[in-house]
Amino acid sequence: MSMDHASADPVPHHRKKSAAGNSVLAAFFLTGMKLAVGLMTGSLGILAEAAHSGLDLVAAVVTFLAVSVSDKPADREHPYGHGKIENFSALIETVLLFLTCAWIIYEAVQRLFFKPAEIDPSLWAFLVMAISIGVDVSRSGMLFRAARKYQSQALEADALHFSTDVWSSSVVIGGLALVWAGKYVFPGLSHLLQKADAVAAFGVALIVLFVSYRLGKRTIDVLLDRAPDGLAPRIREAASKVDGVMSVGQVRVRRSGPSVFVDLTVDVDRNHSFERTHRIAESVESKIQSLAPGADVVVHTDPREVERETMAKRIRAVAFRNQISVHNISMHVEKDQVYVDLHLEVDDHLSLQQAHDQASHIEADLKADMPNIVRVTTHLESRGTGIGDDVDVTDNEPVLVGRIVRLTNEISGARRCHDVMVRRRGARLSVSLHCSFEKELSIVQVHDISTRIEEGLKNKIAGLDRVLIHAEPDDR
Repeated sequence: MSMDHASADPVPHHRKKSAAGNSVLAAFFLTGMKLAVGLMTGSLGILAEAAHSGLDLVAAVVTFLAVSVSDKPADREHPYGHGKIENFSALIETVLLFLTCAWIIYEAVQRLFFKPAEIDPSLWAFLVMAISIGVDVSRSGMLFRAARKYQSQALEADALHFSTDVWSSSVVIGGLALVWAGKYVFPGLSHLLQKADAVAAFGVALIVLFVSYRLGKRTIDVLLDRAPDGLAPRIREAASKVDGVMSVGQVRVRRSGPSVFVDLTVDVDRNHSFERTHRIAESVESKIQSLAPGADVVVHTDPREVERETMAKRIRAVAFRNQISVHNISMHVEKDQVYVDLHLEVDDHLSLQQAHDQASHIEADLKADMPNIVRVTTHLESRGTGIGDDVDVTDNEPVLVGRIVRLTNEISGARRCHDVMVRRRGARLSVSLHCSFEKELSIVQVHDISTRIEEGLKNKIAGLDRVLIHAEPDDR
């Protein structure tokens, strides 16, 4: 059983794509602005920010392409959809982040210890970083909202980058402020404070490394089909509380892009009908949907033997799974060996050989399911399948109906018979009637009287081959 993903809706797809496109434009603007001012002022902190923004531009483009593809519907080659393209794009972003951080750290170490550089903390440097912070705050907020609304890891990764830019830009402003203070307020500390820009760049790199590690770990977890934290235990607990579920077996959960796929097995009473088992599976799926909206859920029901299940019930369960009905089951036990007699209902259209083959299959299946059964004796009965072409002749046979009533009362010793219906098919007759019995009689006694009535009517009325008696308590 499964459900379609919400991501198949073209409206969310258009809005995700629009958010990713706006992110590309913002990244392009910030990268160009920071690069120009960084080259003009010689600030490694701003150049590090330009490199970071350049990386964001590449990541934003990758995100835009990923979002454009990820919501394509599943096809024959991709039965789970294309959602993992978002996770793959996040992995590319992570690799680029680590490479950029390595370059920034290398340059910072060079300026701190080997080749000091002259920094010009101009108004343009402070202005560009302030503009950058404003753009990043606006863009990260927009992306986070879109990521939460549409469950997009690619948009979330992009939003994470821009929220990180806010903090790293703040660090750069702090470094530039110290350089400016050394140049204009504390000239004696100018040489020392010049290094603040490199320290700021180093701080930016550390922030980006930390964010990259978290993003990379989450991305690899999804690509390796790691179950979302805590979801599988909550699914197991919810499924176990569904009425009709005996126990919960294997639970597998995986994420692909914004979609969650759930595959689990639940044990149910093997004596349940197919319809009842299907309703249980639907209830389990509904519970899971409440925990993970839009999830693609597959529920496998595994029939199990109920504790203290009676042998008669087990026999019916074995017959049921073979789509055959049995009745009049009787068992005899001798020294832990069980002998079973039962009536097996088979279709009218079967030949004797076909019916015998079915009986032999049931006998073998019973012995395999319950090894203490040493012998099974089956009595073949027609279960009257198909629609007969017999005709209701009750109103046309008042003499016959009166005779049936009189014979029934004579056989049972009381006035019991009513609602007689007579049907004819060629020369053959079938009769159905209602008979009232004392409430206190046992079912065995009622069955004995009904059997006598059936046999008596067949012996007295020529052509009568079927008698159906509906027993009901006498309320008089």
